[in-house]
Amino acid sequence: MSASAQSTMQLRSDFAHSLPELGIPWQAQDIPHPRLLVLNESLTADLGLDASELRSEHGLRLLTGGDVPEGATPVAQAYAGHQFGGYSPRLGDGRALLLGELAGADGALHDVHLKGSGRTPFARGGDGQAGVAQMLREYVISEAMHALGIPTTRSLAVVGTGLPVYREAELPGAVLVRVASSHLRVGTFQYAQAMGDTDLLGRLADHAISRHYPEVAEHENPYLGLLQGVISAQASLVAQWMLVGFVHGVMNTDNTTISGETIDYGPCAFMDAFSTSAVYSSIDRGGRYAYGNQPLAAEWNLTRFAETLLPLLHEDEKEAAAMATDALGGFRSQYSAAWSAGARAKMGLGAEVDVDTAAPLMNELLTLLEEHEVDHTSFFRRLSRAVSGDSELKPNLVSDPAAFENWIRRWRQLGPDADLMNRVNPAYIPRNHLVEEALSAAVAGSMEPMHQLLDAVTRPYEERPGLERCAEPAPEDFGAYRTFCGT
Repeated sequence: MSASAQSTMQLRSDFAHSLPELGIPWQAQDIPHPRLLVLNESLTADLGLDASELRSEHGLRLLTGGDVPEGATPVAQAYAGHQFGGYSPRLGDGRALLLGELAGADGALHDVHLKGSGRTPFARGGDGQAGVAQMLREYVISEAMHALGIPTTRSLAVVGTGLPVYREAELPGAVLVRVASSHLRVGTFQYAQAMGDTDLLGRLADHAISRHYPEVAEHENPYLGLLQGVISAQASLVAQWMLVGFVHGVMNTDNTTISGETIDYGPCAFMDAFSTSAVYSSIDRGGRYAYGNQPLAAEWNLTRFAETLLPLLHEDEKEAAAMATDALGGFRSQYSAAWSAGARAKMGLGAEVDVDTAAPLMNELLTLLEEHEVDHTSFFRRLSRAVSGDSELKPNLVSDPAAFENWIRRWRQLGPDADLMNRVNPAYIPRNHLVEEALSAAVAGSMEPMHQLLDAVTRPYEERPGLERCAEPAPEDFGAYRTFCGT
């Protein structure tokens, strides 16, 4: 290990040392000739790192796990999970490693995690590899989510491995360097619960409280405070997904974070035409995680989380169940409040317009959008122009203009604010056809389309000349869109 690489990233190993039962020390596969595809300069600065050092030979070995800072203990994390409703008692990082925790420039701890770094004991027959396209996909969508203000894991870098990855065809390999406030999941708690070790479960809960909800540590029942905190975080998160038309695709319990951050950008997509039944995952054949089902899926996952905490909530099983049930009862009201407040802002309506007026108005509008297959993002962005009577909405965005006239008239009577609307309704999202174009170009050796797309989606509210295509729906010949998990 070089002094240069060590000075670039000083890591801690709090998770590995505090919870050794939940991780297996492991080494990333050796990458003889790593090649940097993209480095997140902004995140690099936020983490207090030196971009020039990360671009160096030793920096690239650090980013792929070849060089490990002194004192760091990379581990493949263990977790269980319900996947599309079916319970798997042992999942874990089959192609990933937690390198350790980094104290950022703000003093907060951030997990540094590799994806595509080779097989681990949790690989279950997988090859531990990841393709360039899949890792760049996570990079662009996670950074777009961050720019939209939605809690998410971040992407620090994507590094080409030069190794072949075999799926339906041979693909070029890559490693994603992911940054998160932690990688604790509902599935982590399910794994600890399944071990039948209440002490371990308590230490895991204490670790989660210390990391994410320190304010509840002094509560009369801190574990109830933890449950309530995770419920609130997930209610807010899913409401934000719904407001921007994001479909996660794999809302399994192992993809439900304790922090309330979005994680795992495999079979996900942003909607074009608004549809409550929108599904983009190739494996979600029953629509379990369709756009309109996401709030209920989150509530179901949180119920599984509450079940893991029962031994900690109260020594009496009935009392513990009652406490958990009462806490879970708050999810729908918190989700509704978050969604309603966001919906009011999307329509440009101030706090003087009460929720009982705004929420039905938004629901009526969404019904119209679905009936007429209207593009979700374009409609709301351009709706601000109708505040002053601009009729551009009619010819460009809706197939039956008359159906919207009554709604627009009643909406205008509430005094919408166009500036407010443009602050919350993005002009640019990772349009599915543009993502696919950029990924195809990257696999072929050109990163320019990816950089252009990143430029648009990382400043999503700022309309700029030359980016008109990034604001438009997919062409009609793009067809039905399907995404894949990449494993």
